[in-house]
Amino acid sequence: MSAEDADDDLDYAGDADSTEEELGPAEALEDLLEEIADGLELEMEVEVEEGDGVLKGTLRGEDVGLFIGRHGQTIDAVQHLAQRIVFPEGPSSVRVVIDANGYRERRAEALRAQADEAAEEALNSGKPVELDPLPPFERRLVHEHLRERGDVETHSEGDEPERRLVVSPLGD
Repeated sequence: MSAEDADDDLDYAGDADSTEEELGPAEALEDLLEEIADGLELEMEVEVEEGDGVLKGTLRGEDVGLFIGRHGQTIDAVQHLAQRIVFPEGPSSVRVVIDANGYRERRAEALRAQADEAAEEALNSGKPVELDPLPPFERRLVHEHLRERGDVETHSEGDEPERRLVVSPLGD
């Protein structure tokens, strides 16, 4: 085989790689997460699950702190970008969720505890209590959690990225 033929084979292999847009959402998400982990030089295992309107990408490994980032900013940004990359045609009924070593559940537990504290403060003071700014999916979690209590009401105020959830005693 001549060097020219080898170049032709490389071009063909390169063309085969350009079919990424034909990947299904789960495969596209897995490829994306593996590429990010490799780019950050992190040794992580990537798993993708589909179900109930959610496409969940989970990373496991020892170095996930860098992937999660300060206050979850990096993992939230990856999740936002992954939604756009996996579903480039626009809004989808399927939501992409990215997790790393159980971070999302630990964060959800902390948010529920913070929401309960704010609810108790609102009930004791009789005045609304503002939470720190939260991304939309975290505000939704808090709204749903506090709705189950039945003794407070919630609404959001402000503009992204400073949009805040407000907890108030239930009106008479």
